[in-house]
Amino acid sequence: MVDVHHLLAFCTMSLLLSAVPGPSVLFVVGRALAHGRATALASVLGNALGGYVLVVAVALGVGSLVERSAVVFHTIKLLGAAYLIVLGVRAVQASWRGRDMAGRPADAKGGDGTAGSVRAGFWVGVTNPKSVVFLTAVLPQFVDREAGHATAQMLVLGLAGALLQLLSDGIWGLGAATARDWLGRSPRRTAAIGGAGGMAMIGLGASVAFTGRAE
Repeated sequence: MVDVHHLLAFCTMSLLLSAVPGPSVLFVVGRALAHGRATALASVLGNALGGYVLVVAVALGVGSLVERSAVVFHTIKLLGAAYLIVLGVRAVQASWRGRDMAGRPADAKGGDGTAGSVRAGFWVGVTNPKSVVFLTAVLPQFVDREAGHATAQMLVLGLAGALLQLLSDGIWGLGAATARDWLGRSPRRTAAIGGAGGMAMIGLGASVAFTGRAE
């Protein structure tokens, strides 16, 4: 059984961290600007699911491998960075194709479609080795050792954190999508906003790739 005080403390910390614009928020905002509301929300769901897979990995002890191995850490990090850059390039290409259209860019309404957007968010979430290191260091601190079932407690704590991330990132995504709709009153401007979202994802991918390992 998870201690209520530990759960509240972990939820408070998770909510504060989720509200601060970090890689997850920047990814969601970039998707919202590039493709709109539906893609942003689907990406939020996928990102939260990917993040919870990392929670499961940490609860089962896999997180310590990433924490100890520089090779594993950097391999996962570069895969995630490359995927972000690919998503960004695709968004820029879509905005370029749609710049002269009478309406929105061709894939503005859905990007990769709902399933594809969930999948994209999932891979971005699950290829974040810094999240593994962070969870490995922090999650066990909120476990009540006397209550036993440490793995189950970490899974419950992680689920609470994932739900809060879903809420926080969803708000960021809706806000960015609303701004996109408000600013994008012309096809060219909508295409430019989509291109800006793509460039944001490319920049985020480059930042992830060149950021050193967090010790």
